[in-house]
Amino acid sequence: MRPERIPLFPLNVVLFPGEQLPLHIFEPHYRRMVRECLDAQSPFGMLLALEDGVTRVGCTAEILEVVKRYPDGRMDIITVGRAPFRVVELFTEDPLLEGCVDYLEDRDLPVDSPLRHQLVETYETCHTLLFNSLPRNFAECACGELAYAIASSLPLDLLWKQQILELRSEGERQDRLLRYLREWAPHLLKEKAMRQAASGNGHGLN
Repeated sequence: MRPERIPLFPLNVVLFPGEQLPLHIFEPHYRRMVRECLDAQSPFGMLLALEDGVTRVGCTAEILEVVKRYPDGRMDIITVGRAPFRVVELFTEDPLLEGCVDYLEDRDLPVDSPLRHQLVETYETCHTLLFNSLPRNFAECACGELAYAIASSLPLDLLWKQQILELRSEGERQDRLLRYLREWAPHLLKEKAMRQAASGNGHGLN
């Protein structure tokens, strides 16, 4: 199958399959892109923008809803991530970046149940330390979507998110994410203790 040519939207974000992402569209060439995608009911590609260019692996975004249209042509839209892809060739002649892309399939490898359980537990710890609220229940999450769902729900380093997106098996994604969260949790615990200590200064002295 020949690579498909799609419009590309570089942004300082990593979009995962299944993740919803609201976007404010204001630049003229991206307004044109959104109109054309809506007319054709076709996706566009999201790529992580870096200082020295764009990544070559991204995720297609399907437009779910146009939330608001402004008189000057700007739009607020809701998108959802669909399919990981790799850029084979970039086209930069037009202000709107385009690329020929190959869609990436996962290797069908079994996922270790204890690994899934440990990942969910570690996610719940990190979420609670970060937000001091109940974490999302991932019990009903399809096994092949768990790593994407967890990675999209936490403010992880963008380059780490990019690594997760580029891995081609769910077991590898869960293992990499678990190791990241296990290293992150002690730092979050230390930060929470420092915040609590700082908020306690000067109180209870009257």
